[in-house]
Amino acid sequence: MSLRERVTRLPLRVRLVAGFSATMLVVLTAAGGFVYWRVQFALDRQLDGDLTASTRVLIPLIQPDGTATADASRLGSSELYQVLDRRGRVLSSSPTLDGSPLITPATARESLDGPVRRDIGALLPTTRDPLRVLATRIPATDPAQPAAVLVVAVRRDHRDEALLELLGQLAAALFGALLVTAFVGDRLARFALRPVDRYRAQADDIIAGASGVRLEVPPGRDDEVTRLGHTLNAMLDALEEAVDRERHFVNDASHELRTPLTLLTTRVQLARRRTRSVAEHEAVLAEIETDVVRLVQLAEHLLDVGHGSAEDTEGCDLATVVEDEARRHGAGHEVAGPVPVRLTPAAVRQLVGNLLDNAARHGGAPIVVRVDAVGESARLQVVDGGPGMSPELLATATRRFTRSPESRATEGFGLGLSLVEALVVRSGGELRLCSGGRHHSYGTLAAAPACAHDGAMRVSVLLPLDRS
Repeated sequence: MSLRERVTRLPLRVRLVAGFSATMLVVLTAAGGFVYWRVQFALDRQLDGDLTASTRVLIPLIQPDGTATADASRLGSSELYQVLDRRGRVLSSSPTLDGSPLITPATARESLDGPVRRDIGALLPTTRDPLRVLATRIPATDPAQPAAVLVVAVRRDHRDEALLELLGQLAAALFGALLVTAFVGDRLARFALRPVDRYRAQADDIIAGASGVRLEVPPGRDDEVTRLGHTLNAMLDALEEAVDRERHFVNDASHELRTPLTLLTTRVQLARRRTRSVAEHEAVLAEIETDVVRLVQLAEHLLDVGHGSAEDTEGCDLATVVEDEARRHGAGHEVAGPVPVRLTPAAVRQLVGNLLDNAARHGGAPIVVRVDAVGESARLQVVDGGPGMSPELLATATRRFTRSPESRATEGFGLGLSLVEALVVRSGGELRLCSGGRHHSYGTLAAAPACAHDGAMRVSVLLPLDRS
């Protein structure tokens, strides 16, 4: 398993705290490094200044043979120096230094070309008597002069102690800051993700079968988590509505199927009670065939309603398809085309066919189909001369298996307008049922034209024009 996979398996809170702490570690380390560099630079500059000042004082006091004048003895024991020849051998030194040279012969030869600075001893690990030396060539007045290099040294004790103390303070501050960062980051992550834990617990209740449960979204807040809660609640509303709709559909379908199935079973039982002639058997089989055909038609209508969830990927001319379908049904038509819409020809034929079947079965002559374009909408109207719908039926006409009391004696299943509504709403359109000066609409379409209430039974379908 790669490092990335291992990191992605960690809880979100752990990843947030780790990322926040790592970022703070980088920032604080960079800031501490800058502070350390500035302090070290200031201390080194002070040491270099002391070395330069001591060198300027000592060079005039060195005699050609490498010994110091009497004035050099009055400089005190704090001054550390050595005089070396060209081979790096010690000619003279301050009283506090032993006879071993402070620098190597190679460094001595290098200093003949220019001043050379060297550190004796390391900061870490600490060493005893750390020094910083400056090796400078002594101006020669005689070619035979043995004295060649003056080495001046200053102690680095205070400088190293200050840097070590600074390192300790920076490390302690960094460690403390990381602890505070991790603690605060963990608390902030827990607080920010607390609604998510609450959502998860409530989702478990919903999975367990609780109905009507919604996520508790705190009011007055508009952050990412609350917006997620609102979105999930909207999704739960849609899912519950879909489940209720399907439950009602199953109940209605079961109710509608029960009657023809019961009738079919009764006919079979009656046919088996006594011996019948061939003619009687044929009559019974004809009745059974009628019931089976009705069951097949009902199943096909149910499949058509369920098929309304598919998306259309091609368009057609509404005027052309409606004109052909109106001729097939023997209805009058007034077409002002072309009127392109984002529906397949099969979907338009299904839509118009259901409207014309409803008008012929439950309405009355004359039946007229009109197609035109109004603004950005395609309008399809089916007008018949029947008695129309009652105001109560207008609001429920598109429900599956909904039929008026007067139409229950006629053929049909009450699924035609349900299929029409599914097709229209899926296409982003609007279905309007107008009767007796009243109307009811299903779906919404921006900038749709107003209804014309003339008392006739009018079904209007408004679809967006296809401008592609």
